[in-house]
Amino acid sequence: MTSGVAISDEVVNLYNSIKVRHQGAEEKERFKLLIMRISDDQKGIIVDHENCLRNKDVENEADIFQTIINKLPPKECRYALYDCTYVGNSLMEDLVFIMWAPEDASMRSKMVYSSSKAALKSKMPGLKFEWQVNDCADKQVSCLVEKLGGRGKVKTVEGKSV
Repeated sequence: MTSGVAISDEVVNLYNSIKVRHQGAEEKERFKLLIMRISDDQKGIIVDHENCLRNKDVENEADIFQTIINKLPPKECRYALYDCTYVGNSLMEDLVFIMWAPEDASMRSKMVYSSSKAALKSKMPGLKFEWQVNDCADKQVSCLVEKLGGRGKVKTVEGKSV
């Protein structure tokens, strides 16, 4: 089932810019967290600029993971693209697609977001990880660690031991 919701060019362009690594000053301007939402008219998936985070916004955070989680609204669905840095056997950087559908969101919203997810992901080739978050238990770093390969393989996420 598809919702017929279009993906904005801005979403595609920002995905392309976040997946390509650049050296130098522009690294601070890269997105750490790109949050997307369905527009008010329900016709397109757009960037939720108010809740996105750039690298410079989180470089001095004591708990980057909690800062990122706090950007997800408690009663509204969202999509997110998280540029995750973690250590397994070596330093890794991967993009994690997040589907945020909290229990308190309306059933209609959950259905529209769910039916639009495949179309959005098709515009983001090469994603290795997807993280479905529905409640507080899912928002724990341990859930993300499992997605990235498990406790035996992942030693740190965003510089924090797991």
